[in-house]
Amino acid sequence: MRLSCLPLTTFKEVPAEAEVISHQLMLRAGLLRRLASGLFTWMPIGLRVLRKVEQVVREEMDRAGALELLMPAVQPAELWQETGRWDVYGNLLLRMRDRHEREFCFGPTHEEVITDIARRELKSYKQLPVNYYQIQTKFRDEIRPRFGLMRAREFLMKDAYSFHLDQASLNATYEAMAEAYARIFTRLGLGFRPVEADSGEIGGARSQEFHVLAESGEDAIAYCDADQFAANVEMAAALPPDTPRPAAGAAMERVSTPDTRSIADVAGFLGIPAEQCLKTLIVDAEDGGLIALVLRGDHELNTVKATALPGVSSPLSMASPERIQAALSCPPGFIGPVDLSVPVIADHSAAALADFACGANAVDWHLQGVNWGRDLPEPTTADLRNVVAGDPSPAGDGQLAIARGIEVGHIFQLGDKYSRSMQATVLDQAGKDVPMLMGCYGIGVSRIVAAAIEQNHDEHGIIWPEPMAPFQVILIELNPKKSAEVTAAAQAMYESLVTAGIDVLLDDRNARPGVKFADADLLGIPHRLTLGDRGLKAGAIEYRARRTGNEENIELNDVVKFLQTKVLAGAN
Repeated sequence: MRLSCLPLTTFKEVPAEAEVISHQLMLRAGLLRRLASGLFTWMPIGLRVLRKVEQVVREEMDRAGALELLMPAVQPAELWQETGRWDVYGNLLLRMRDRHEREFCFGPTHEEVITDIARRELKSYKQLPVNYYQIQTKFRDEIRPRFGLMRAREFLMKDAYSFHLDQASLNATYEAMAEAYARIFTRLGLGFRPVEADSGEIGGARSQEFHVLAESGEDAIAYCDADQFAANVEMAAALPPDTPRPAAGAAMERVSTPDTRSIADVAGFLGIPAEQCLKTLIVDAEDGGLIALVLRGDHELNTVKATALPGVSSPLSMASPERIQAALSCPPGFIGPVDLSVPVIADHSAAALADFACGANAVDWHLQGVNWGRDLPEPTTADLRNVVAGDPSPAGDGQLAIARGIEVGHIFQLGDKYSRSMQATVLDQAGKDVPMLMGCYGIGVSRIVAAAIEQNHDEHGIIWPEPMAPFQVILIELNPKKSAEVTAAAQAMYESLVTAGIDVLLDDRNARPGVKFADADLLGIPHRLTLGDRGLKAGAIEYRARRTGNEENIELNDVVKFLQTKVLAGAN
């Protein structure tokens, strides 16, 4: 491609609406253009990146034995009503009516549609297992689209769905998909981690997320290199302390603490560390009452773990200040577990404290020197908190570290959640109708592009992993209007590279060298060649690697062979 034929518009300034680096750089480099909130047009160079990602995904899905199909984006309401998700999905569904007033939605996912296909097409266990996939546009009506492609309303997704007679077959396909995903992200040149995860609104049993590691990631990942443990923070178990609780060393006393509601305020007022304070959170119980959850002051409640507790309402709901005041005669901020009139569940770390401080269940008062078993009953204990760096690994060898990640893939074992509600059955070996077991495997194809930029950039622009780059090489022709010889040599070099199978972008624009260099860095193309009058006279061309910045002069006759070696090395 010649840049003189492409109306590429780049910007030096950071767009005001772009909050994260991927959104900023994609707009600045002319890869995307915003149409409306959460809706983007893929411009020619950006689309080349998207298609390269899509091709790797397709090749690895085919290699894993999945069968590609293409389902309608618009789905009838009746299918979603069969599974009960028409109401559960709520405002994330973009709903519409046709001229006959029949209800439809623009699909955010396709479990219902594929299950409908399966119940029509699959009749016998002999047809199983089978794994269907598609690469298609989805729409989720996010309440606050932001971060460009990271939280867009319309996006490109690869979704696959497998059908099985038994759990062993489902397990085998689930593992095959996990391996395929690892190959995809490895081929794309991304640093990633697969982690155990919560199934969320999709439902089902086991699930794994695949995260591209980046400081800007929305998700926290707990991992341990010593034993290869990795999990989303919400799924990582916080083990009980392995040392006994210290003996009581102080007497309990009531302390006036005016206007000190937060842990930071209480710790500062009392002159103690936050980890020596307890915080008591009041949540709604499933029987209509209240339950107190007690954590160490420096720890955060894990809502997934809390929701799973017996007796706690699901979804988890924090009690309103009005309910707390009415039931406990005290507002939030001064609640503590001593003499509390509702059930108390303490996190393991909170239960291991001695001589701690907590609310006194009275406005502007706290207790200090409190001890379990002496000043209040020994509590029911559970794992209630998010793990933190330095916690022991649940796998038993080493300590946890915390990294930020961007979720780009998720695989699920759905079981019979959808097949049973939609009566998708096959005849088994005994001739009996049984619901098929299902797996679900998603990759955010367009999100991968943004995640790659979040992981690979510098102050000058994007640094594409070579398999994703829109072009392998950019050839910059300096001052084309001043030297016919340079123009002719650049055109000849361009043709030679194309003939050799190298994907090259020729910057033959009549623009200043500084503009061309800045655009090359912004676009992030891995290999840059610069040909000017001085180099041509010396029989050489300047080469620069985008990622390392290393430069060298290459003899003109050696350029094609040199680049073939570089490109091959980058692809591997």
